[in-house]
Amino acid sequence: MTQSEITEAALGRVDPDESREARLKRMKIRSWRRGTKEMDLILGQFCDRHLADMPPQDLDRLEHLMTERDHDLLAWINADPLPEGVPDPEMITRLRDFVATAGPLARAGS
Repeated sequence: MTQSEITEAALGRVDPDESREARLKRMKIRSWRRGTKEMDLILGQFCDRHLADMPPQDLDRLEHLMTERDHDLLAWINADPLPEGVPDPEMITRLRDFVATAGPLARAGS
């Protein structure tokens, strides 16, 4: 198995001919079944609201980020300032902005 095939398998993509529709469905299901309720709510609602409009490059980035452990993702989303060495700080910032403004855990009055 090549490194590319290993990476694809780790991301849950086993069919290289997967349609965009199938990919979005798979990502939505995975976003709602994370393992912790907090990340289910954050990623699930984020994906429900934004996946359909994301270009393929952003889907790749989000999908890669979704391979990280829930407690790491939650720590990065809640960190202020964002720690150095965080994978894909831009996507983490998008998740942080979502939580702060429109997400399920948004602060009252935001």
